[in-house]
Amino acid sequence: MADPSPPNTAQFGVHGVQEKRDWPCLTFDEVSAVLAHFTNIPPARDVVWHSMRPFSAACVVQLAGEVSASASGNNIGGQAVRATSCVLKRHARALRSAAMLEQEHAFIWHLASKGLPVCPALALHNGHTALELGNWTYEVFLPAKGEDTYRDVMSWKPYFSTMQAHAAGAALAQLHKAAADYTAPERSADVAGQTAPVVPLVSSMCVVGQADFMPALQQWVARQPGLVAALANRPWQQDVARVVLPFHNHLRPLLPSIKPAWGHGDWHPSNLFWNANTPVTVLDFGMADRTCAAFDMAVAIERAMVDWLALPPLGAQQARPLVVWGQLAAFVAGYQHIRPLSAAERAQVVAFLPLVHVEFALSETAYFGTLLQDEASAEVAYTEYLLGHAQWFAQAQEGQELLARLPALLAGQK
Repeated sequence: MADPSPPNTAQFGVHGVQEKRDWPCLTFDEVSAVLAHFTNIPPARDVVWHSMRPFSAACVVQLAGEVSASASGNNIGGQAVRATSCVLKRHARALRSAAMLEQEHAFIWHLASKGLPVCPALALHNGHTALELGNWTYEVFLPAKGEDTYRDVMSWKPYFSTMQAHAAGAALAQLHKAAADYTAPERSADVAGQTAPVVPLVSSMCVVGQADFMPALQQWVARQPGLVAALANRPWQQDVARVVLPFHNHLRPLLPSIKPAWGHGDWHPSNLFWNANTPVTVLDFGMADRTCAAFDMAVAIERAMVDWLALPPLGAQQARPLVVWGQLAAFVAGYQHIRPLSAAERAQVVAFLPLVHVEFALSETAYFGTLLQDEASAEVAYTEYLLGHAQWFAQAQEGQELLARLPALLAGQK
C-alpha cells in the first residue's frame, strides 16, 4: 500500500517552480475514501503522480482493477474506454462547488457528443459528476490519450515548434465549431431570479463584454467579498481606468457584432496531450465560460505566443523578443484553415488581446490575497499581471508591434 503521507511535492508558482504548495497533495487514504463514492471504480492501489499545476491538487491513481467509461455511465461515442488508472482532482469548495464543476462537465459532454477528443468526468452513484466532502470538491477522469509532453512546462510558455502551434490552432478551431450550438448561460449568470455567485478563476468577459466598462467592473467587484477585501488598500479604480480602459474604448464599438459562445478559456500547450506534433486530447476546462470565439482565440494567443515569464520590469532593457512570431503565424493559419474568422471576429481578436486577462488577474488577486493570505503573490497578480500586461501592450515596442501586426496575420498576410 502507498505511503499515506506523500512528500510535499513542489508546484508551479507565479515566478516558476516553488517548494511551498497552495494545496496539500492527495493522500492514499483520501483517494480511497473519495473513489468509493464513484460508480464501478475499483479500489486504489497506489498514488503514482502528483500534478505541479496550481489552484487545485490532482494525482494519478493506480487502481486494483479495470474501470471502463461505459460501466461508469460515461461511454464516449458508444465505445467503452478502459483503464487501470484514473485522475482525481481536488478543489477548495471556496473556488469550485459541485455545481460549478458540473457546468464544466456539461460543456465537456457536449464537445464529446460532437466527436471532440476530451475526457468526460466519471459519475458518482447518484449520477452527479462532482463530489463535495467537507471543505473540498472532487472530480474523477479516465486518463487522457496521448503524451503529457508539456508536463514540466509552465503556462505562458510557447509551443515547442511551429508544427505544434499550427496543429493546436486547428484543434481550437474544431472546438469552436463544436461549441457553436452549446447554449448554456455564462457561469456567473443569475438563475431564476437568484443572484449567482461569481465563479472565480475563469476566463470571463462579464465585465469586458459590457459597453459601460467601469460601472460593470464596480458591480462585478462588489459581488465578490474576497476581491473587495483584496483591493481595499489599492487605488484599483484609478489604476484600471488609466491602464485598461483605453483598450476597452477600442473594443466597445465591436461589442454589438459579437456572437456569444462557450470557449476553452485556457488554451495553451500543457492543456493538450500529444502524439508527436498532433494534439490528441483536450484537457482542463476549469477556466471555460460563455464568451465568444474571438475572445477565446485572444486567450490562446495571450497564453502561448508571448513569453510573459521573461518580461523584464517596466522600463528595463528587454534581452530578447517575447513574441514567438513564427508560432503565432502558424497557429493563426491552422485555425483559419478549419474555421476562417470573419472580418468582425478578426477585429475583435485584436481588441480583446490586451483585455482577456483582466477578470482572471483580478480573481487571482483575491485568490492569493484573501483566500491564501499570500500577499506577495497577490501583488504579482495585481501589479505584474493585471496592470503589467496591459502596460506592455501600451508602452513596450514589441507589445505595440504585436497589436499592429496581428490584423495582417489574421487576414492571412505576412
